[in-house]
Amino acid sequence: MRRLLNFLYDGAAALAALCMVALLCAVLLSIVSRQLSFHVPGIDAYAGYLMAAAGFLALAHTLKRGEHIRVTLVLSALKGRAHQALELFALALGTLLAVLFAYYSVRLAWQSHAFNDISTSSDATPLWLPQLSMGVGAVVMAIAFVDELVLQLLGRRAGARPGEALRNE
Repeated sequence: MRRLLNFLYDGAAALAALCMVALLCAVLLSIVSRQLSFHVPGIDAYAGYLMAAAGFLALAHTLKRGEHIRVTLVLSALKGRAHQALELFALALGTLLAVLFAYYSVRLAWQSHAFNDISTSSDATPLWLPQLSMGVGAVVMAIAFVDELVLQLLGRRAGARPGEALRNE
């Protein structure tokens, strides 16, 4: 199961990386098209969609690598059971919020598909297509939060990494 979950997180991160490369290509195409006086309809909108997709698809991988910014002022002052209780509370709340976010993101994409909602830019892209990456990224992040919560409950969650203190406030 661990290998499957890690494959899921790494796969979403790989898709995020592909979106970043595609974003770079879209921006370069936009720049070149302006310099050579031709127009690519919707390229700015597609760049925005790719940027959002890259961000959402990378959320779970970032969480599992401990790269999300955490405010640990109170947590670092606590020891033992109080520390564990606060970690558990934070993970439970994060899991709840991630599940709600995933549900409503998927629901948004579904409703956009059902209502045939299209973008207001010149390309008239069906909005469920870019919203799908948000839904997929949110679902994978919710799975990652559940994973972290279960690991915390089982006492197998990895502790702070050496460089983590540099990212905490």
